[in-house]
Amino acid sequence: MALCLGQVFSKDKTFRPKKRFEPGTQRFELYKKAQASLKSGLDLRKVVQLPDGESLNDWIAVHVVDFFNRINLIYGTMSEYCTERTCPIMSGGLKYEYRWRDGEDYRKPTKLPALKYMNLLMDWIESLINDEDIFPTRVGVPFPKNFQQVCKKILSRLFRVFVHVYIHHFDSICSMGAEAHINTCYKHYYYFISEFNLIDNSELQPLREMTEKICN
Repeated sequence: MALCLGQVFSKDKTFRPKKRFEPGTQRFELYKKAQASLKSGLDLRKVVQLPDGESLNDWIAVHVVDFFNRINLIYGTMSEYCTERTCPIMSGGLKYEYRWRDGEDYRKPTKLPALKYMNLLMDWIESLINDEDIFPTRVGVPFPKNFQQVCKKILSRLFRVFVHVYIHHFDSICSMGAEAHINTCYKHYYYFISEFNLIDNSELQPLREMTEKICN
């Protein structure tokens, strides 16, 4: 029998502290609107659509932060099964391998254990989300011109978390009764990136068959 969400995803296993929206801001109101739609049982394809009169960049910002929180929580729950011994390379099966490069500590694409890769990835995303020049929180401060490009990069990297979790830790997902919850999160993510063309289809190939099965 499937467990409730609170039983499956313990808050003390969150990989990173949850990022929150400041009450009273437009983004906080958008976040509440998006969450209300999710809980109402509406078709996820409709939930992701931009509400009338709202800013696309604000809508994307709200979802990028929300997906970061939720995927972070999913991986935090799986991380005890994802060790240097079980996952010595960040990959998605034998066909897909993900190497880390950040232009600073790792100037060339570098093979890393999945857990190390995830730590670096979440640090990188968190630094971007906390950067006022990229994700401004002050009223009247515009988004940078490259905002959507930055979000596309974040979302494409978060997709790699889904790839690794689904391909390498699916048995653990099922044994915890978490399959339905993770599938819902993935479907929400997939419909969102598809609605606004935020990831190239070629990057989605590792989960193509599964996506066709649960999202179409």
